[in-house]
Amino acid sequence: MRRIILLLIVLVISIFTSFCFSQLSGKASYYAHRFHGRRMSDGAPYHKDSLTCAHRTLPFGTLLEVRNPRNNKTVVVKVTDRGPYIRNRIIDLSYAAAKELGIVHMGVAHVEINERIIIPFAPIVILPFDRHGLLIPAKTTEDVRNNMNADQIKVLQ
Repeated sequence: MRRIILLLIVLVISIFTSFCFSQLSGKASYYAHRFHGRRMSDGAPYHKDSLTCAHRTLPFGTLLEVRNPRNNKTVVVKVTDRGPYIRNRIIDLSYAAAKELGIVHMGVAHVEINERIIIPFAPIVILPFDRHGLLIPAKTTEDVRNNMNADQIKVLQ
């Protein structure tokens, strides 16, 4: 009984923490122009016109959607550096990302961050049915080849 209660507590805590960290909000700043060309933590040089950011804990290459709640503008950035090293800030944006969000003139702004999860090998299912639910007859390879040849003749003419 004790183990079940402990297991439930751990499960609730893990679900709660994963839910809490799926969307962060806090202050964001952006890189100064003097960092242009310097190497970032991932080894690549910083370019002020790229949509990149610095985050303390997320792995390099993570895509984040950053939203400015004041004007509802969003931008997708890639984590390429560590930081920010100033207390109470959750992300450092590149100059281009800050410009897209409209926070350049403010310097520091409140933003919301969502992690973008990309499924690289999502299966594409093509159902052989039309909009009425009737089965569409499958074409043979000979039909497909004839259509390709007809299209090629049309293009060449």
